[in-house]
Amino acid sequence: MRIPPWTPERAPRDPALMEAILERRGGKLINLDRALLWSEPLARGWNTFLGAVRRDLAISPRLKEIAICSVAAVTGADYEFDHHAPEYVKAGGSEALVPKLRDPDRAAGDPAFTEDERLAIRYAVAMTRTVRVPQELFDEVRKRFSETEIVELTASIACYNMVARILLALEVPEDTERVKK
Repeated sequence: MRIPPWTPERAPRDPALMEAILERRGGKLINLDRALLWSEPLARGWNTFLGAVRRDLAISPRLKEIAICSVAAVTGADYEFDHHAPEYVKAGGSEALVPKLRDPDRAAGDPAFTEDERLAIRYAVAMTRTVRVPQELFDEVRKRFSETEIVELTASIACYNMVARILLALEVPEDTERVKK
């Protein structure tokens, strides 16, 4: 990591914040947390915002996670991909399709993915690569998803583009206890 990992000895943090982060993380900080905790306001907002994106949205968790994996693949954020590919599977995605997600351009046309999955992949790729979504693609998204789903899918993709940029700029390493697939 380009900065030293945060420790409570170097920068004490509000115990309520630490409890909230640990609760969301299942009791253990990850390396991304150890970067973000250098800024208490950022860590607090991040925990709330990312917690809502991860747990509270109406969009299909499977589609959200496939879009996040697509962002990770396009940006080269392996850390993000390795954290979210298992979430895609938990949300009903196919374990066998995970390797295909590493190449979202090919996955976007692969009939092994559902039509909705291919659309979410294409939308994530467009948002990540060019930011502006072509009207034709947005029209397809509009025909398929409700306004709430569109906003939530869009926000999820935007959010995880932010995550990828922090991971890559700070060179946050994969957590050693995680097994890479």
